[in-house]
Amino acid sequence: MPNGYIGSPPKQLVKNEGVHTLSEVFDLQSKGHWDGSLKLITSGSSDNSAQTLEFNDCLVGNYDVYLIQWKNFVPANDENMLYFRLKNASGEITSGYQYANFYNTSATGSGENKSTSATYLRIMGGGGSNTGENANGHIYIYGASTSEKTAVTYSTTYFDQNATYNSIMGGGVYDTAEVSTGVMFRSISSGGTLGNINTLNVSIYGVKKIWVI
Repeated sequence: MPNGYIGSPPKQLVKNEGVHTLSEVFDLQSKGHWDGSLKLITSGSSDNSAQTLEFNDCLVGNYDVYLIQWKNFVPANDENMLYFRLKNASGEITSGYQYANFYNTSATGSGENKSTSATYLRIMGGGGSNTGENANGHIYIYGASTSEKTAVTYSTTYFDQNATYNSIMGGGVYDTAEVSTGVMFRSISSGGTLGNINTLNVSIYGVKKIWVI
């Protein structure tokens, strides 16, 4: 059972899935067979001609956990927020979310946002639109590939419209037991209307099952 695998070692060396000792990990790395615990599924970007950035069929790889890294979000206007939604086989999921998050700022303290019946997950408050006021964050998605409620955790850092630094940590759930297949980012103005995106870059990964012993 070379390198902690059951079955054909050559095939599983490429997958990097299974149970490994630390020495086996080093051995795989030295031979160029270790590509880490993340598998890039897709990536994309948006600019000031768009109000949304969406990815279809990015959660259908039978991973238990997905990681979304997003960066360089700058809204076209001050105070625009960033919303996140899941998609299913019928399209955008527009209701049935619950969420709770906590925020801190470098100027005015901390607080919370929460809802038991939301149409979105708000992953960023009102941001600044000046050069250099980039927002960045990551999202973990659990249970998307199975017929159960899809859970989400997220963390965000950004500058608000007053150039004050903010951080958010939170989580949410799509409160219906069904398969989620895709995701969508949307810029929303303080008045609740769609806003334009100056820049936004997104990468979506499947998290492999790896145990190091």
